[in-house]
Amino acid sequence: MSGRAILDVADLWVGFPSYRQATQHALRGIDMRIAPGEMIGLVGESGSGKTTLARAVMGLVPPPGVIERGHVLFGGRNLAALGDEERRKVLGRELAMVIPNPRAELNPVQTVGRQISNIAFYHLGATRKEADRIALDMLRAVRIPDPERRFAAYPHELSGGMAQRVVIAIALVCSPKLVISDDATSGLDVTVQAQVLDLLQTMVREKGAATLFITRDIAITAHFCTRIAVIYAGEIVEIAETRSFFARPRHPYSIMLLAAFSHNPALRAKWTRSEESRRATAAGGCAFAARCVRRQPRCEQEAPPLRPSATGHEVRCHFPVEAAA
Repeated sequence: MSGRAILDVADLWVGFPSYRQATQHALRGIDMRIAPGEMIGLVGESGSGKTTLARAVMGLVPPPGVIERGHVLFGGRNLAALGDEERRKVLGRELAMVIPNPRAELNPVQTVGRQISNIAFYHLGATRKEADRIALDMLRAVRIPDPERRFAAYPHELSGGMAQRVVIAIALVCSPKLVISDDATSGLDVTVQAQVLDLLQTMVREKGAATLFITRDIAITAHFCTRIAVIYAGEIVEIAETRSFFARPRHPYSIMLLAAFSHNPALRAKWTRSEESRRATAAGGCAFAARCVRRQPRCEQEAPPLRPSATGHEVRCHFPVEAAA
């Protein structure tokens, strides 16, 4: 990665305290940098910390969650330290998010054209007439059929694919520096999903934005991302350039995720530890040890750091895989 980072996350810990119980850490020492023009795929199972990281980047960790340690700098600024009004000026204008349920984000009693127009009116200082023109141009840009008619449509009148395109238009209307896509196409069928992802990639590149692309589907990242970051139990366990990652994954969890897409049952079985053979990992050990087919005594006693390898990957493993099999 070259160039100055638009997003710099360093040693980020996010905890959720609870009454008379130990604090649950959703993120544990996250380090990540994203440069302008990069599209980073963040991959992991549900509950691994992907959405918490997205919220932390935006300075919106839901209570009772708190950032206990580390920092998140967006364009050199700590959004969590900004006041509500200052943060609102950044969110939507310089940093935008696309969520998986577009109907939850769209106002059901306002036309989609006006919802896009309002963003241009508020953040860009355009006149109402100019804002409407910008909104109509965005509907054309996201390939909404008959954009003049759809401008006056309400969200319930749109298909799921068109509603997601409207959300993308809202996210990109101000040409943000960073776009976060949080599993944004998970509710769409495969054909529409591919169309929306291709559209998002094209528009982000045209506007020169960086992207944090969050997904549970590791296969999608092969086609759209420049680098892959794999997260497990709140930790980045592997990060690498996309081509190198898929050619030679190093962490056992990365290989387990890839093996899940294989049609070879022997390969899936080789990299998946059965429920009966798992046991709890001692405090201070590797978070993945209980599920790892390569577990050794050291893994249960000592947590591995994220460190660079000879292949250019960064891997959090005492015994990284030399050649996937």
